[in-house]
Amino acid sequence: MNGAECLLRTLLANQVDLCLMNPGTSEMQFVSALDRVPAMRGVLGLFEGVCSGAADGYARMTGRPAATLFHLGPGLGNALANLHNARKARSPVVNIVGEHSTQHLDHDAPLTADTAAFARPVSGWVRTLQRAACMGEAASAAVAAALAPPGQVASLIIPADFSWSEAGEPAAAAPRPTRALPSADRVRSIAAALRSGAPAGLLLSGSALQPRGLRAAARIRSATGARIFGDRYAARTTRGRGVPAVERIPYFPEPAQALLAGIERLILVEARPPVSFFGYPGLRSSIAPPGCAFDALAAEHEDGPAALELLAQELGAPASDPAAPLPPPPELPAGDTPLTAEAIGLAVAALLPDRAIVSDEMVSSNEQIYPHLAAAAPHDHLPVTGGSIGQGLPVALGAALACPERKVVALEADGSAMYTPQALWTMARERLDVVVVILANRRYRILDIEMQRTGAGAVGRRAEEMIDLTRPVPDWVRLAAGFGVEAVRAATAGEFVRVLAAAMREPGPRVIEAVLPAGVPRP
Repeated sequence: MNGAECLLRTLLANQVDLCLMNPGTSEMQFVSALDRVPAMRGVLGLFEGVCSGAADGYARMTGRPAATLFHLGPGLGNALANLHNARKARSPVVNIVGEHSTQHLDHDAPLTADTAAFARPVSGWVRTLQRAACMGEAASAAVAAALAPPGQVASLIIPADFSWSEAGEPAAAAPRPTRALPSADRVRSIAAALRSGAPAGLLLSGSALQPRGLRAAARIRSATGARIFGDRYAARTTRGRGVPAVERIPYFPEPAQALLAGIERLILVEARPPVSFFGYPGLRSSIAPPGCAFDALAAEHEDGPAALELLAQELGAPASDPAAPLPPPPELPAGDTPLTAEAIGLAVAALLPDRAIVSDEMVSSNEQIYPHLAAAAPHDHLPVTGGSIGQGLPVALGAALACPERKVVALEADGSAMYTPQALWTMARERLDVVVVILANRRYRILDIEMQRTGAGAVGRRAEEMIDLTRPVPDWVRLAAGFGVEAVRAATAGEFVRVLAAAMREPGPRVIEAVLPAGVPRP
């Protein structure tokens, strides 16, 4: 069989059965092979950044990679922002990049680029195929590299002639890696530190923020009084009524440092010592108090939930955390009052179905909405990880592909949504059950705050032009319709509750443009 078919069959042997693609001439052999390998699902994205972000969302929900397929170095370049986010999320992604045929590379044709150089900053593993006969082995190696704990982007670059040449049989599946456990000495040492009575906290990230890890951490809290903190930028956190509560590290350094004030020891579980998102004049980058000691119970590549269970056992913690009182169900906002982020938070919390998935790229409205979701039905929260704008819609798309039986809700800032609106088209084509809430303040509102925080001064007339999103106002109802997605607009609390309730009852995709008042948000 030719190289393209060998690649697809090897990916399937490795349980990679989804390919998110925006192909070009050098990838036509792979596109053709889809008809000979029907078990491989191909999903078209109209922009490479949609494909890379969707692969991130898929991996966050399944723990296994999807493949992406991009056209040469420039196609990969279009995907880099969301591959950066995937790298920060520790998401396994098998990134397939077509290349010019080997005999054509020396001619510096218009699309010739240093493709491997584009791939390296976002990839933990990069390989350029040297012979068609190595196709199967290289594809299995790419899957194994992507799955290497804690997960990473693995980029395989394939010259076009190796896809049309004879490549032999598919390779066998690569062994699935396992995560290491902490040593008994490390567990005993940390248990002794927690028994000392010094103010301590557990900082959870990675898989430790899913149910098994949260339950074990809650047991440790019961036994020692240690607080539980959550990495704000962890790829996935389980939240909602009945789920052990976690104190999320705030975005800005001052409230983050206030939250951790007095903590003398932080136990890191698949986490790194916390730092602020940006550096600001006169402020420390570190969020932990000066002199705070750090103990790594589980490194990023280790098994955080199992490590927490071992620590709970060493501490003699109760078999389960005493049930905390459930928060009261949120009350739905009502009436013809102007819509606010607070009202959106209450409505989403009240109407979110059980086991929903929330893709969060809210930016300036986050602190007014996120706390209310603690009282929602149990759900998975997929936040911003790498800070590269435009991940919210693609991550929602990937999560819906991964979990078609679960409702996906994308809470998306209007400015950020403009980076990858093409995701709506793929949602419509694939008939995915996604409700997109566009928080339309028609402004890069976070920059109002950052202008002051960085010491840049007041927003002047010309600076205002760089922050304002009017003249013209993006019309999300018409934009969504142009991509084939049903959409409505809500400008009052009552309207929003009505349209959100309808969207939760019916299969998607659907867009709700939630019109928010102008103004500067609270830090």
